[in-house]
Amino acid sequence: MNFKTFKVGLDFDPVFSILIPTWNNLDYLKCVVDSIRKNSRHQHQILVHINQGNDGTEDWVLAQKDIGYTKSSENSGVCYGFNAISHLAVSDLLVLIDDDLYLCPDWDEHLLAEIKKMPDEKWCLSGTMIEPYNKKIPCIIPDKDYGRHPSQFDEQRFLKEYAGFEKKDWNGSQWYPLVLPTFVFRAIGGLSVEFYPGMYSDPDFMIKLWHYGVRYYKGISKSRAYHFGSISTARVKRNDGRSNFILKWGMSSNTFFNNYLKIGTDFKGYMENPEEDMLLSLKKRIDRWKVKFKKRPIPISGA
Repeated sequence: MNFKTFKVGLDFDPVFSILIPTWNNLDYLKCVVDSIRKNSRHQHQILVHINQGNDGTEDWVLAQKDIGYTKSSENSGVCYGFNAISHLAVSDLLVLIDDDLYLCPDWDEHLLAEIKKMPDEKWCLSGTMIEPYNKKIPCIIPDKDYGRHPSQFDEQRFLKEYAGFEKKDWNGSQWYPLVLPTFVFRAIGGLSVEFYPGMYSDPDFMIKLWHYGVRYYKGISKSRAYHFGSISTARVKRNDGRSNFILKWGMSSNTFFNNYLKIGTDFKGYMENPEEDMLLSLKKRIDRWKVKFKKRPIPISGA
C-alpha cells in the first residue's frame, strides 16, 4: 500500500483542524466541505485522507487549493485515515467527522462556546446528528428525512427546520462531529489500527480517553449536522470489532457506554467511576463468556 502526503500553507491561524477520511465518496465529500465553508463562524484547516480516490477525489481536492491531504493507494480504513491526516494538523483542537455529513450553521461556534468553559484540557465533545431514519440511538435526532444523497438534499427546507427539533445536551460524546484537544488525540495514539477497517474503533477511542483520565464527555444539542447515512460501511468487509473490544477491555462496548459514559442520557456534568458492584462484575463476565464460546469458522484443511 502506497501513501502520499500533500500539505497546504495557511495564511491564518485555524480554530479547528478538521479531519475527514473518505473512500470514493466524492459527491458526499464536496457536500461536507461546502457546508464547512458556508456554515462555519470561524476559519478552519480542512484535512482529507483519500482512500483509493479512483473517483476523481484527488484531482478535486488539489483543485481546491486550501485542503491538505494524505492518500493511500488502497482503502486503509478510518483508523489509519484519521491518524495519517492528524499529523498535518496545526490547530490545538481537532475535529473528527465523516464525509457523509452536512454541518449546520454555527456548528463550530456552539462547540467553541463550550470549549471556552472547560476548566482543564481533558474533555471530549460531540455535535448532534440528525438522521433520515431511526436506529433507536438516543444521541441522535431521528426520522428527519431531507434526502439520502447530496443530489436529493432539500437544503432549503432543512435550514428552515433543523434548529427547531427538541433535544437536550447529552452524556457520552463519541458521535461525529467530535472535537478534542490535539495533544489528547496524540497522547492516546489516535484510533487503534487493530480495529481496521473501523468497526468499534469509536468505542475503543472513548475507552482509551477514559483510561487517560477524560471524564467530561458531552454532546452539544445546538451543534448539529445532517447525516446522510453510513455510505462506506455498507461497502466494506466488516471486522469483528465487538469481539475485539471485549478481548481488549474485558467488557462489551454496551457495558462501557451504559455504566461508564451513560451515553445518550441528559447531561449532568463530569462522569464518575462506576461502583464495581456484583451486577457490573457479572455483566463483564457475561460479555467475556459470549466471546469465549462464540462459534468460529472451521478452518479448511490445508488452508
